[in-house]
This record gives sequence, structure tokens and C-alpha cells, in this order.
Amino acid sequence: MSGRDEILGRIRAGLGRGALEGARRAALEAKLANPPRNLVPARAAALDHADQVELFIEMAGKVDTQVTRVKDLAEVPGAIADYLAQKNLPTEIRRAPHPLLDQVPWQAWPTLSIQTGRAEGADAVGVGAPLAGVAETGTLAYASGPESPATVNFLPETHIAVLRAKDVVAAYEDVFARVREKSAGGPFPRTVNFITGPSRTADIELTLILGAHGPKRLHIVLVDDGEG
Repeated sequence: MSGRDEILGRIRAGLGRGALEGARRAALEAKLANPPRNLVPARAAALDHADQVELFIEMAGKVDTQVTRVKDLAEVPGAIADYLAQKNLPTEIRRAPHPLLDQVPWQAWPTLSIQTGRAEGADAVGVGAPLAGVAETGTLAYASGPESPATVNFLPETHIAVLRAKDVVAAYEDVFARVREKSAGGPFPRTVNFITGPSRTADIELTLILGAHGPKRLHIVLVDDGEG
């Protein structure tokens, strides 16, 4: 018996319930296999994909997120170098060991110093690859795991997301479907983080402070790769 089965068994025993059998078990498995979708606003769901991408860019801009659109992965290092130069930021980067980022020709820009793995306290710039972008709110969705350590997304003061245009979805429900698809036959992500704009708070005397609980800058490099 696994630890999970033991915990769930204790919960069932505490509730005075035994294992599900027959029709009740079949109904539960059917619901898990095809979870019902909630009401999804038409603002993004009614659009075609090209317009969803445009809405994503618009909504990201409304939450102080700069978006640079490039044709393919070959243009990613240059876009990142330009952004860092504009903001007078260090060129030392900590990137996630994500397969998408492995395809980026970092060596084409020797002025960028790239390290791979979990972020450390001294890292000023983190580069990650989100699972999806949500057009409805300009939000990035990250599923944590060995290829996407959460520290890269939250610890450095500047976070840069490399996102394919084809990974822009309409709503949060589409992200949940992607998480289930990604986890089919494997472990479920320990965390799924939704990031909308830089970290901010106004808890103290209603004074807005950026970077209180995460990066104070958020930049997205949106890669078309022939997608609208």
C-alpha cells in the first residue's frame, strides 16, 4: 500500500465510508476522466487563436508586463539581451532546465552569461518556460517540476518568460486541462502557479511596493514559430 492509499484509507475510515464499488466507482472515475468545465467568460473563449494572442499581450500590458514578440527561438537571446540593456540590468541569467529553453541558441550571444538549474539568492535574472499563457487576464501558468523549478520564477528580482504563441489559451480552465494532460501517466505537479504581472502589495499604508513577494519586473518573450 502506498502512502497515498494509506492516507485516503484513513480519511474514508474517519468518515465511516468504505471503498467505492460498482456504479459509484464508475461514476467517480468518469467524472475524473472528463471533469465538467465551469462557466467561462466569452471575452477570450469566443475569439480565434490569433485574437487570443493579441488579447493576451493587451492584458499583460495592463498589469505592467512588457511583451516582446519574436519569430522563432533563434531570436530569444537577442530579445533578452536588448531588454536587459534597456533596463540597465545584469547579463548573468539563471534559466530553468526546460526542454524549450534547451533549444534556444544561447551561444549566439556570448555577452549573456547563462547558468542552468534552481535559482539561488544572488541570482538577479531568472528565465522560465511557462506551461501556458492565459489570454483572459494576461497570466502566466507554471507547473513546477525538475524542468521548471519554482525558485527561478520567484526568487530573482527580474523574471523573463519564454512562451510560445501556440501555448496561449483562452481561460484558466484550459490550463487545468493542460496540467491533467501533462500529468497523464506520470506524477502530478506539486504546485501550479499563476503569475499576473510583477509582485506587488499595498498592505502598508496603501503604498504600492513592487517586488515584495517575488520579482519586481516581469518580461515575456513571445515566440511565434509560425503561430498566430
